[in-house]
Amino acid sequence: MTTDDKFETHEHDVLIIGAGGAGLRAAIEASSMGVSVGLVCKSLLGKAHTVMAEGGVAAALGNVEPKDGWKVHFRDTMKGGRYLNQWRMAQLHAMEAPDRVNELEEWGALFDRTADGRILQRNFGGHKYPRLAHVGDRTGLEMIRTLQQHGIHLGMSVYMECTVTRLLGDDNRVSGAFGYWRETGKFVIFKARTVVLATGGIGRAFKINSNSWECTGDGQALAYLLGAELMDCEFMQFHPTGMVWPPSVRGTLITEGVRGEGGTLRNKDGKRIMFDYIPELYAKDTAPTEEEADRWLEESAKGTGKSRRTPDLLPRDIVARAIHSEVKAGRGSPHGGVFLDIHSRRSAADIKRKLPAMYHQFKELGDVDITRESMEVGPTAHYTMGGIRVDPETQETRVKGLFAAGECAAGMHGANRLGDNSLSDLLVFGRIAGHHAAKLAKATSQKSVDAGQIEACEREALAPFEREEGRNPFQVREDLMNQMQKYVGIMRNEGDLQAGVVELERLAADAGKCAVSGNRHFNAGWHETVDLRNLLVVSEAMARAALVRKESRGAHAREDFPDQDKGHWSQVNLVVRKGSAGMEVEQVPLPPLPDEIKQVLEEE
Repeated sequence: MTTDDKFETHEHDVLIIGAGGAGLRAAIEASSMGVSVGLVCKSLLGKAHTVMAEGGVAAALGNVEPKDGWKVHFRDTMKGGRYLNQWRMAQLHAMEAPDRVNELEEWGALFDRTADGRILQRNFGGHKYPRLAHVGDRTGLEMIRTLQQHGIHLGMSVYMECTVTRLLGDDNRVSGAFGYWRETGKFVIFKARTVVLATGGIGRAFKINSNSWECTGDGQALAYLLGAELMDCEFMQFHPTGMVWPPSVRGTLITEGVRGEGGTLRNKDGKRIMFDYIPELYAKDTAPTEEEADRWLEESAKGTGKSRRTPDLLPRDIVARAIHSEVKAGRGSPHGGVFLDIHSRRSAADIKRKLPAMYHQFKELGDVDITRESMEVGPTAHYTMGGIRVDPETQETRVKGLFAAGECAAGMHGANRLGDNSLSDLLVFGRIAGHHAAKLAKATSQKSVDAGQIEACEREALAPFEREEGRNPFQVREDLMNQMQKYVGIMRNEGDLQAGVVELERLAADAGKCAVSGNRHFNAGWHETVDLRNLLVVSEAMARAALVRKESRGAHAREDFPDQDKGHWSQVNLVVRKGSAGMEVEQVPLPPLPDEIKQVLEEE
């Protein structure tokens, strides 16, 4: 009996795993090139984490500030990433983002408008000019709606509620994927000439996070286990403003758009906190005077079209650590955060019109009326800058035929992502990945699928059912999230990270002993064992890379190395790969900057 006879089998030119913004945009591009496209999603179409993106999509359209352009956006992105970005990815992103946003509008996206009918843009953290095209505070939802409605008519096949457990092929070339239907537990094989991973982030590795349940590092782990490399894994962004209360929704994201619309962060005494953390002014034991802060505000606002810029919109890593410092110093809110005040800055009508989702979120989940009361907020694990190492021009990994785009890919954001560069990242690199995956699929034949590999995938997937006794996967997962929060969180040090690696090794052993009972239909414990394996891969990669990088840079903060290094560490990315003795971390020099790119960076 062949594997095709034993298992349900589908064959496509291009297989895309993940149906968020990056996956949908890749599918649209590949389908438009006339190849057969299969789109696999872990949940239902339309339920991807992209829908939770609220503030907007960053693109230098210049509709609010004509001085904006791709060069300014590029400089902001490189500066925010502390110059560890792959410069070519940052350049492509800044240059192509306006076209991708205009394309969305052509496909039916209903953006908010300026008085003269153009796409409206708002301020956001780390961006010099108002740059975020938005749909109230529900931009991600509108993006997914638009991409789905446009893409579904192009002939792609969509496979919903399907978990991929392994990529097929080897470290030289990918040949497809092995998985199972979450409803029935039956196995399914996807044969493909090329594969695009677009599975999102890893936030569910942490106890307090803003991510949806799908964000368990699936693409990163699948790529690593096949032989691809990971990069920049030490850089985990903690969004400064997650809900702090009630506990049932702790970590749920509060869009940066609240601060973009004038919201301010205050401690328990009502003092605005961010004036004490302006990088250009802040010294270890001294806060700037009011005169120094005022002078900084006026200088930093020059050329932005606004009279004053707010320090509340400094890059996320700075704001998150400021909140952490206030709480640690005993100046936090009653439930361990700080206060975010919008009601004293905007009318109730403005808040309900510009921030409708935030208004309803707090009213329904926390019984807080943000038109009258301040929100309690604190840092929440939000976005990983690290991920699968890809070629900047094509998004292909070191495994032939395997591509990656979106949050599961590394390189674009460097050490820290600017607010909502993520949504334009999805569009720009989703298109590039889809284009090159289709181009390669047209030029190559299907690699044969190894029957022995299929049998090994089946044995691995069924192993938890064969253990009569073993660890509960839900308990191991809870333990993992607590250990990551404790040892690999917002502030790190050598001792904690070493302890974290030891704990992760223990948890990996426990995960290998997990047992599940019952049959394969709707078996949540079985789903958990697959997610757990993937989370352990990305958690170990983060902890080991964080241990190697002995400096504080962007979203990676070391208490024992508090300064940003201007020498060696400013010149290397950390690459994680599977070695003969386990996970290895290598220091790889940054690609050299061409003279014309150096000139762009020096133009400000």
